[in-house]
Amino acid sequence: MPANNSSHGDEVIGIVHSCFQQKFGIPRQPRLAPAATAIIELFAPWNTMACLQGLEACSHIWLLFRFHQHQHRTPSATVRPPRLGGNQRIGVFATRSSFRPNYIGMSAVRLLSISENRGKPTLHIAGIDVLDQTPLLDIKPYVPYSDSIAEAISPWQAPTDETRPSIEFSPQANEACRQIAPQQPNFATLIVQLLRQDPRPAYHQQAERRYHMQLWQWDIHFYGSKTNIHVASITPQGAPPHESSH
Repeated sequence: MPANNSSHGDEVIGIVHSCFQQKFGIPRQPRLAPAATAIIELFAPWNTMACLQGLEACSHIWLLFRFHQHQHRTPSATVRPPRLGGNQRIGVFATRSSFRPNYIGMSAVRLLSISENRGKPTLHIAGIDVLDQTPLLDIKPYVPYSDSIAEAISPWQAPTDETRPSIEFSPQANEACRQIAPQQPNFATLIVQLLRQDPRPAYHQQAERRYHMQLWQWDIHFYGSKTNIHVASITPQGAPPHESSH
């Protein structure tokens, strides 16, 4: 994919290759699932090690990107944040909703490493909340003394340990994680981190309703209450779910 200019004039400098193959299941903010990983591929003329010189000294970076799957939607003045149950509207600029005037997102993520192949760099990152194939607009270093504001106030809070559901795996799901581990060592950990954030819409949760999310090429099928989520099965993407119960 070559570098290009959008109708807004913002140049795409690269693309994010993420573990998240669909929007459902993605953490609502970065760093809530530390095991969620991705790599960044840069496009010419920005795909040189010179562009990244000095960045390796940073533990975290800012990503500015485009919500590419929402660009066909008309932005709205108000949105319904999932954290408010999905049925209360507030102003778009009071949220980080993807339904924005310019479809621009931002995430502070952990920079694991920068590798080089034939002079071309690849950034390895973790703690992401970004969909696979997301167009990247910019990379900036995270600067703790200015970017971390101890006295900042916001109504948005992640679930606490007391409010997060417990996660249990069926025998089939446990075996699938064991088989996937050589390819993705933190696969089971990532599932737990994601489901403890409970990606299900708050306004129509039903204990027996089946949900599924996609990680890399696998489908994770699950159900449960607000206090306990059961991973019923893990199957290759598109395969029928393996029937399992408690």
